[in-house]
Amino acid sequence: MRPAAGDGDTQTPSRKVAVVSGGSRGLGRTLVERLLADGWRVATFSRRANEFTTAMSEAHPDDFHWEQADLGEPEAMRAFARTVGRRFGRTDLLVNNAGMLHQELLLTTPSKRIDSLITNNLTAPILLTQACARLMTRHGGNIINISSINAIRGFRGVSVYAAAKAGLDGFSRSLARELGAFNIRVNSIVPGFFDSDMTADVTERNRERIQHRTPLGRLGTADEIADAILFLTSARAHFVTGQSIVIDGGITC
Repeated sequence: MRPAAGDGDTQTPSRKVAVVSGGSRGLGRTLVERLLADGWRVATFSRRANEFTTAMSEAHPDDFHWEQADLGEPEAMRAFARTVGRRFGRTDLLVNNAGMLHQELLLTTPSKRIDSLITNNLTAPILLTQACARLMTRHGGNIINISSINAIRGFRGVSVYAAAKAGLDGFSRSLARELGAFNIRVNSIVPGFFDSDMTADVTERNRERIQHRTPLGRLGTADEIADAILFLTSARAHFVTGQSIVIDGGITC
């Protein structure tokens, strides 16, 4: 019987390697912390280092890797994956977490901004996935794409962002078909509104409106989104692939 997807080397679980894009803050930071605590080796990138990435490098010199990379430069994704392969020798988990949100009506959005939104939220994750999946074909793996409820529910001023995230969901489903034969699972997590850098600028009035429209009556937390992601990495999710799992407190129901 072949090993379950995402298990990696079951004899030495500490050798499991996770790649998390945008792991310097927000949800990415939460995932880095929790994966390290669970015994994973973790590689991540962001546009610049900060106190967190420096602290993790010092605390986990053998198990944590950070380097500077920008989603806006898609070729950097392939270079980052090559570096991870050289340092850790494998990749068992990829979480495409990093992204960029810009709110503006389509009629006034410059073409360069449109290109940037598509590159950051769709093209770069696809290229990073391609590079990491090539490593995963040797032993199986797990790919989790972080989408958004904007992909399934229309909101004013985010049409290009929504298009990119909807593309990421479609990419996940089709890729699950392609990679299943290699024992690689592919799913997407579709978060609703939760406390993060992207919602930090939401006015108190709009926050109250969101909470009022949410059946559970509040915004989510990064840990609650991370719970769903970590479930997909666990033994309880070995038969789950090609799915988009909505974690939104019920706002889209």
